[in-house]
Amino acid sequence: MPDTRRNPPTAAMTGKSADLWRLGRGLALDCATDRVAGIVNVTPDSFSDGGRHADTAAAVAHGRRLAADGADILDVGGESTRPGAAPVPLEAELARVVPVVAALAEALPGVVLSVDTYKAGCAAAAIEAGAAIINDVSACAFDPGLLDVVCHHKPGYVLMHSLGRPETMQRDPRYGDVVEDILAFFEEKLAMLSRAGLPEDRVVVDPGIGFGKRPEHNLEILRRLDRFLVLGRPVFLGLSNKSVFGACLNLPVGERGLATAVASALCSGRGARIHRLHDVAQGRVALGLAAALAA
Repeated sequence: MPDTRRNPPTAAMTGKSADLWRLGRGLALDCATDRVAGIVNVTPDSFSDGGRHADTAAAVAHGRRLAADGADILDVGGESTRPGAAPVPLEAELARVVPVVAALAEALPGVVLSVDTYKAGCAAAAIEAGAAIINDVSACAFDPGLLDVVCHHKPGYVLMHSLGRPETMQRDPRYGDVVEDILAFFEEKLAMLSRAGLPEDRVVVDPGIGFGKRPEHNLEILRRLDRFLVLGRPVFLGLSNKSVFGACLNLPVGERGLATAVASALCSGRGARIHRLHDVAQGRVALGLAAALAA
């Protein structure tokens, strides 16, 4: 399948400040157009594809397929953060993630690599192996050392909202106004990161669909997604195969691909610019149609 990326990342990319996401390794992404992060789960227990790519060779082959389908970013994860998931020891996460990042960096030098981790040790090792982005579900709250790592190395950073740790976050989540509460969270954490030494142009914001949210919370976030544009940073969205599609459409995990693609296209119209997807090819079709109709 041909590479459908319209604007591959470069070291000298320009764009409006609100659209530009500066990454590690001298890279940047212009997020004025939709970007896709393909999911490479190197775990036995992820909710959607756990175990399918749990060894290095299978994960690298999967990453190659996602890149060929048009992924701008490959997001490698070695610990499931689904609701109720138990933590993984650092040594196990390193053994899963670092060889995959190193192999992908060698095999696909034109693709940006991201690592989905909240651990300082894993983030530092992944950056050394070739990652340019740290995708952190914890907002630097689970491992205090992570803040030091991202401020020292200055990778691209995904600032995500979660209401507690995966093992507890779905226990009766409550909000006053879910969108305004998350917006206040982002404002506080962006200020914290900036004070600590990570420039705002390294950060994108992810409202954390499914992380400490009931179905009604998730739908309200998606309806009012454009509210987060006031922050002046690109919006990163992890919708792929999430439980919200089970709740509102009664779809089992294996049958949520079409709903994910449609929702991603709709959310593009509401300001989402980086879409974290399992099925990159299907997502690219939906996003391309949305862009054509919006032109």
